[in-house]
Amino acid sequence: MKTDTDLELISVTKRYGATVAVNAVSHRFRPASYTCLLGPSGCGKSSTLRMIAGHESVSDGSILLGGRDISHLPPARRGTAMMFQSYALFPHLSVIDNVAFSLKMKGEDVGPRRRKAAEMLELVDLTQLSDRMPDQLSGGQQQRVALARALITRPQVLLLDEPLSALDPFLRIRMRAELRKLQQELGISFVHVTHGQDEALALADEIVLMNNAVIEQAGPARDVFNAPKTEFVARFMGGHNVIALPDGHFAIRADAVGLTSPDAGRLQAAITGIEYQGTHVAVTARTVGDQDVTALLADRLFYQHPHNPGDRVGLIWDQENLHQLATDHNPTRR
Repeated sequence: MKTDTDLELISVTKRYGATVAVNAVSHRFRPASYTCLLGPSGCGKSSTLRMIAGHESVSDGSILLGGRDISHLPPARRGTAMMFQSYALFPHLSVIDNVAFSLKMKGEDVGPRRRKAAEMLELVDLTQLSDRMPDQLSGGQQQRVALARALITRPQVLLLDEPLSALDPFLRIRMRAELRKLQQELGISFVHVTHGQDEALALADEIVLMNNAVIEQAGPARDVFNAPKTEFVARFMGGHNVIALPDGHFAIRADAVGLTSPDAGRLQAAITGIEYQGTHVAVTARTVGDQDVTALLADRLFYQHPHNPGDRVGLIWDQENLHQLATDHNPTRR
């Protein structure tokens, strides 16, 4: 059932001259959800986000928000707000004035706009830094100021363009938890562009995985990871092996593959690499048919019967853990 906050793309296309960056993409985003547009560089995810925001024109198709066609409206009239990768804070304005800037541009009086900005700073836990200048803030604090500035317009949809890429790994993990918590508290839709699979899995209710200007697969994060539909999805999401068997190509999670004696396995292989990963050991083996397969074994299980490179082994798995892959590698999938 549609709501007044539904965001929908209908055959949206973006061309740059003869280059098609986004090719007739259609998708309806679930309201009040966290969606990650995921994919490799050049797949069309950032162009899609910028078209939703109004920072890129739509070559063909329509963008609807709450049933209203916003495709040709200026950014300020769309009901969306965008948080840029660079944060783009004004260096000469204090934190509170950065947050209040869009309300100033709308002509709102200083008292009401600063009061609303103070509410946003409280939401992102920066009240005590309201009078500081941007160069006095850490990267994580600057990000939260940019977030408060985007939210002060009370958007129906918040758009985030790789907002965590400039942060160090420890802070990135902390900030993604804060983003998820904030989205749930506000109850609005977040659409977040990333090329990081771990980031998408940690944040998203839904993943929209793009490849070559189309949607390769979309759905709940767990479904996209556990049941990839194409070889590209299986390889890009990671944690999977793609195995060619007589009846087709299949994906199987590395942690669903086990080792046994060479004559008892579904495939015979020779170990080519062993990587200790703390709680697990990743064992890579090459089959007789020259396929590389990784088994992710609990460290306790591996060291009960340790192996070495060059050892012959059998690869085993439960048949129910195999997911057959589509033969068409350039579908527009939903």
